[in-house]
Amino acid sequence: MPFSALDLLWLFFIVSAVQPLIRQRWIELQRLHLLQRLEHKRRSRVITLIHRQEAMAFLGIPIARYIDIDDSEAVLRAIRLTPPEMPIDLILHTPGGLVLAAEQIALALAHHPGKVTVFVPHYAMSGGTLIALAADEIRLDRHAVLGPLDPQLGEYPAASILAAAERKPVAELDDETLILADLSRKALRQVHQAVVEILTANGMAAERAAELAQALTSGQWTHDYPITLDQAQRLGLPVQSGLPQEIYALMDLYPQPAQRRPSVTYVPVPYRRAPAAPSGRPAGQGRPEER
Repeated sequence: MPFSALDLLWLFFIVSAVQPLIRQRWIELQRLHLLQRLEHKRRSRVITLIHRQEAMAFLGIPIARYIDIDDSEAVLRAIRLTPPEMPIDLILHTPGGLVLAAEQIALALAHHPGKVTVFVPHYAMSGGTLIALAADEIRLDRHAVLGPLDPQLGEYPAASILAAAERKPVAELDDETLILADLSRKALRQVHQAVVEILTANGMAAERAAELAQALTSGQWTHDYPITLDQAQRLGLPVQSGLPQEIYALMDLYPQPAQRRPSVTYVPVPYRRAPAAPSGRPAGQGRPEER
């Protein structure tokens, strides 16, 4: 029975609707396979906390993701399912999020008897850094970064609100500014205490934990300031460089939404030697003025 043009059109729409779902399911299976391979290799429980804008978003509009209560519930459930003596490897890629959720995750990791390792392939800012502090070992890519832990009130850092309020006599401040200053003091104190609690639960001396908490929460840096591998080591964090190759492969399975014109383009294969020159000259033999 021959297909009409209308039948073909309907078939096209059905395939177009189903194809993204099949692709997403295939990616999820590949992620699971990589996680199982990494767990077998390291004999650990591997947990991912990765926030990227997936290609499948609401009405095609990418949705920004942050650490939230759903994340903390899921991570705590994974930790409960892990035997006390089994190591936990957490792959962390996040801009931060709710202090409550990040603190819950961090404390649960700090109280886990087995070794906890946090892997950061690109960045773990703000609440992500708070979680990383709970680890016995933090493994960064050579160019990955952590971030400060100074609390934010709306669009402004709590430390900056407090500094601005303290520059004027109280009589010259309106009620809203006074309220924000009071909230800022509480937020700074609470985050400082949380950092100290997480670090001491992980075995750090109380005095050293207080010094590190002050450096990270006082607002001496802007909130997006990148704490590099070298600086993290100078601060005294248990940081080393180097990640298993499986983690980089896993990150490739969390694609960003497709853009009309990609901003970064390259030939996606590893090079073991310099590419051959298009004209047939041996690679590396340039024109006289290029040597």
